[in-house]
Amino acid sequence: MDSRLLRQFLNLADALHFGKASEASHVSPSALSRSIRQLEAEVGVALFARNNRTVTLTHEGKLFLPYAREALAQWDAIRNTLMAEADELHGEVSMYCSVTASYSFLFEILSAFRRDHPHIEIKLHTGDPELAITRVLSGEEDIAIGARPDVLAGALAFRPIATSPLVFIASKDHPQPDSKNWATTPMILSESGLARSRLDAWFRARGVQPSIYAQVAGNEAIVSMVSLGFGIGVVPRIVLDNSPLAANIRILNIQPRLKAYEVGLFALKKKLRNPVVNAFWSQLQ
Repeated sequence: MDSRLLRQFLNLADALHFGKASEASHVSPSALSRSIRQLEAEVGVALFARNNRTVTLTHEGKLFLPYAREALAQWDAIRNTLMAEADELHGEVSMYCSVTASYSFLFEILSAFRRDHPHIEIKLHTGDPELAITRVLSGEEDIAIGARPDVLAGALAFRPIATSPLVFIASKDHPQPDSKNWATTPMILSESGLARSRLDAWFRARGVQPSIYAQVAGNEAIVSMVSLGFGIGVVPRIVLDNSPLAANIRILNIQPRLKAYEVGLFALKKKLRNPVVNAFWSQLQ
């Protein structure tokens, strides 16, 4: 099977939009449409349901998706192994991280990587850091930057980059809470994830049912709402240090402190057999 067709299928499966997928594939929308029809003819079923407005994966398309990811990963691995024998790596590394991580950690890593491997392309996606591990485990990304969970899945490799305290934050004029008014203090919390689970455990240990003003996705959104005076939040210190709103916020002296974040790279152990992925991974000594 033509690996080009698999790449275009994955681009469309990720974007569910012919315009965006054609840009990612460096072809026109009409050429992408022809490629998808060719692939569907080869497998004998429709992989996408499409009309003038929407594109969705069919049931068969969802079944085909993990095969396409794995087949393409194996093809890239053997191709790059052969190229490594010639001391020249070509290919692509797909990476996911938060916006904060992209400018906190990636500049130094990518500068060295680009110098040593100029023919490898980095495909960077940004979003909620709580999705980092999920996207690696699903095969959507080769590498992600995120916080190490208390229990690491056996299929994952982790390489630490930095440690960042989890801090309670409030706007400059927000009063300092004490043990007597925690239950009535409005909180801006993450919808889920490591910070939320550690904060929930912190409140349970004190027998407090927090007053939740808002639940949001992403640490940057917490910083924004806290800066407007809507309540108290909890974020990694590194997020606050890199926020343009940091001057409007103060760190609260709350005891006992929450367990710090250990930030680093995640990858599937089996993907590290790919010389291109391993080349990026090895940038961090």
